[in-house]
Amino acid sequence: MVYIAGLFFDIFEKLLKYPLKQISLNMHDEELKEKREKVYQMLKSLNIEYDVYEHPPLNTIEIAQEYWKDIDAMHCKNLFFRNHKGNRHYLVIIKDTTPFVLKGLEKKLKQGKLSFGSEKRLARYLGVKAGSVSPFGLINDTDHHVHVFMDEQLKSSDKISFHPNDNTASLVLKFSDLLKYLDSLGNTYEYISPNADND
Repeated sequence: MVYIAGLFFDIFEKLLKYPLKQISLNMHDEELKEKREKVYQMLKSLNIEYDVYEHPPLNTIEIAQEYWKDIDAMHCKNLFFRNHKGNRHYLVIIKDTTPFVLKGLEKKLKQGKLSFGSEKRLARYLGVKAGSVSPFGLINDTDHHVHVFMDEQLKSSDKISFHPNDNTASLVLKFSDLLKYLDSLGNTYEYISPNADND
């Protein structure tokens, strides 16, 4: 009984030393570290070389472009959509400076209006939060449910950059290695013209 009381006292003392906010931040950092590590391990298993650049959280494309300007790679917008029925989900990868005409993709799919996937759907299918969407989230799509549409401009890139499921870093790899990674997963993908009104 004395031991249990002493144990509770130790826990209480630690809580006083480390406020709940700090404990929460530490847990969040650990979660992000695990997400990154899963990506790194996957790429290493495929013998894919990559470089990682650290930066503050990049929550919008406008903020991101400020930090990407010195990174020698093509950068992208990664958009996660659901169809009208909510039974199909799509990851759309577009060159960061290119406008995207959603109507063209809607006409191509003939599944009604497309809308952004919710936080819940992002977590379920890609295992990420808004702001950290990238093709590396497909690691968590074990049923290969998500279909990928890629901007045809990406084919002209030598190197390409994405968040490693954490928007406090950007990972750069060869475009050919991105395809190698996608092929290893089993998710289907195809190229589109992002600003075409009707493909």
